[in-house]
This record gives sequence, C-alpha cells and structure tokens, in this order.
Amino acid sequence: MLTPEQFLGFLTAAILITLSPGPDNMMVLGVGIAKGRARGIAFGLGCALGCLNHTLLAVIGVSALIAASPTAFTALKVAGGLYLVWIGYQALRSSGAAQVAAGVPDESARQLFFKGLLANAINPKVVLFFLSFLPQFVVASRGDANWQIAWLGLTFTLQAAVLFGLLGYFSGAIGQWLNRTPKAGMWLDRVAGAIFVGLGLRLIVAR
Repeated sequence: MLTPEQFLGFLTAAILITLSPGPDNMMVLGVGIAKGRARGIAFGLGCALGCLNHTLLAVIGVSALIAASPTAFTALKVAGGLYLVWIGYQALRSSGAAQVAAGVPDESARQLFFKGLLANAINPKVVLFFLSFLPQFVVASRGDANWQIAWLGLTFTLQAAVLFGLLGYFSGAIGQWLNRTPKAGMWLDRVAGAIFVGLGLRLIVAR
C-alpha cells in the first residue's frame, strides 16, 4: 500500500495533469457536445481504463530495473526527469488556445468506449509518460516497487475515470466555457507545466 504522503502527493499531481487541456479530455468534451452525455462518458471511461495497460508495462519494466540494478533505476529516473521537464516546458510555452471540436463520428456508446480504450492503450506517448511519471513516487527502499507502481497506476486510472466521466457529463457547459475563455486553457497549461518541470527536476536531483 502507499503511504498517505505518497498517495496525496501523487493524487494531487495526477488530477492537475488530467485536467490540463490535451487530446484526450478535449475529445471527451467534443464527443459529449456532439453525441450527448452518455457517449461522452463512455469515451472518457475508455480512455481512462486504457491506462491500466501502461500500468502493467510500468510494473514489469520498473520492477525489473530495480531488481537488476539500482544504477539502471536511477538512470531511468534521470531520463524520465528530463522528459518531464521537456513536456513541462512545452506546456509553459503553450498559447492555451484549447478549442473543443464537436465533429466526431456517429458511433454508439459501446463503440466509443472501446475506441477510447484502444487509442489510449496503444499510445506510445502515454507509455513513455507513465514510465517517466510513476517512478517519481516510488520509494525503492521499501522493497515493494511493483505494488507501489500498481497502486499508483490504479490511482491514476480511477481519478481519470472520475474526471473524464464528469467532463463527459458536463461537456456542454465546460466546452462552451473553454471556447469563450481561451485564457482558462492557458492557465491550466501553466499549472500543469510547472508541475511537470518540478517533478522532472526532483527526479533528476533525487538519488
């Protein structure tokens, strides 16, 4: 199990990152606006559950590295830190002009659920993000890194499912607000970017 400090720190960062405008949540809003709440929620839940695949890959990869060589695990954390700093820098430079597009295919809720699930599960960028982000919150000295990674990934998946479900449910109002208020997207990007840079730097300096 995670310690309270691990859980709360990770959950806070995960929520802010999930809320930052990106392809997944913008698509959830677009589906909800164009096809209704049920389909928006279905697509959002599919995207969230796709994270379970990345959690499994992270459990296998990170646990194997720790078992094989603490030095290799440190190298992964440094490389992951540099990657997080980079995507944080990109978010800080973003104009934040997040516009919600409503033109999506006419598919059933079931089809949209599996579409979101598959799209997220095979997305190499999400794999790389999980391999960079989750180790930040692993305490290797506890000796149960595989379970820590599993709980972190499950926590991320559950909070994403809740937030994406809410985005789908309130898609109409949220989408109109974002389209009317482009600066809102900019500030969400700034917050997420600062989190990415901070986590990345912490990964690089922590040994």
